[in-house]
Amino acid sequence: MNKIYLDNAATTPLRQEVIDEMMLVLKENFGNPSSTHSFGRSAKTVLETSRKSIAKRIGANAQEIIFTSSATEATNWILKNAVSELKVERIITSKVEHHATLYTVKNLQKEYGIEVDFVSILECGSVDVTHLVDLLSKGGKTLVTLMHVNNEIGSVLDIEKVGRICHQHHALFHCDTVQSIGKTEINLQELPVDFIVASAHKFHGPKGAGFAFVKKGIIMQPMFYGGEQEKGLRAGTEAVHQIAGMAKALELSYEFLTSERSCISDLKDYCQKQLIVNFPDIKINGKDTFYNILNVLLPFSEDKTAMILFNLDMKGIAVSRGSACQSGSVKPSHVLAEILTEDDINKPSLRISFSHYNTKEDIDSLIDSLKGI
Repeated sequence: MNKIYLDNAATTPLRQEVIDEMMLVLKENFGNPSSTHSFGRSAKTVLETSRKSIAKRIGANAQEIIFTSSATEATNWILKNAVSELKVERIITSKVEHHATLYTVKNLQKEYGIEVDFVSILECGSVDVTHLVDLLSKGGKTLVTLMHVNNEIGSVLDIEKVGRICHQHHALFHCDTVQSIGKTEINLQELPVDFIVASAHKFHGPKGAGFAFVKKGIIMQPMFYGGEQEKGLRAGTEAVHQIAGMAKALELSYEFLTSERSCISDLKDYCQKQLIVNFPDIKINGKDTFYNILNVLLPFSEDKTAMILFNLDMKGIAVSRGSACQSGSVKPSHVLAEILTEDDINKPSLRISFSHYNTKEDIDSLIDSLKGI
């Protein structure tokens, strides 16, 4: 059976060049980068070369990049530091954020008693910027945390506009760029952003590697203790081979961005048109969404909902009903709950997410399988 992977917002397959790079580092640069002998210096060179490469791709200074195991770790560290060290008294976020943000904010509210405000989400899935301005006008030491591209419906935040508004109101701005880094141009020299986070496995790199961008001049305290790695901010020997793989993946993502974005955009457009032709009552969740994510509400009865992913999986087709982080849950998507009616939330919504490895034949197989269901 030919398997078809259409869940690239959950994770992406590694590029062969990334695997080759990681294997080379594992063989030739296995030293501890904190060691002063030649083996350690060799590993340290790979580490710092990777840092410079990543910084260059996103318009950052190498000293502003801190390596982590994931964007989840980076988000936890940044938000906790904002409250405990930067003396943030209030966090503004939205109810459609990734749970890495929402659960951290909830815990900070419980532990420190900070104020939490949720900016309204429009019916199209976008942030209500007018409401954001109203919330910021209340004053107080504030951090705004909003994601660039929503991981379930693909709604896109205008980072430049929101960052400018935040800084006009003297608020810090943290942006989850997990779904956008490597898939669209980002220049942090020009964007009014204080923090961003990213995970390598979202742009054809390895799992277990991510990074935080912390704008120069912002003083942070360590997330772990026990070593001087990452400028003393994250103790623990760095996974040099994974970091090298992440740097290689980001390099290639931007090298081929124009052609791969065109390919993926065409696939999404083809898929959407085929769904509408074959299921005229279909609804698209979200408006003006990112080019690799398509979230659709299918006109199927509720009794089909529970088994739809199972039936597709039996045919070798991988899609998602929500984010992978909650796909095992029986609860409806917290993102869709914000934009769908009570009747529609119980109907099957599928998130179909594409990469340049997909083909139109993959889409045809998905359509045929859905017709069979």
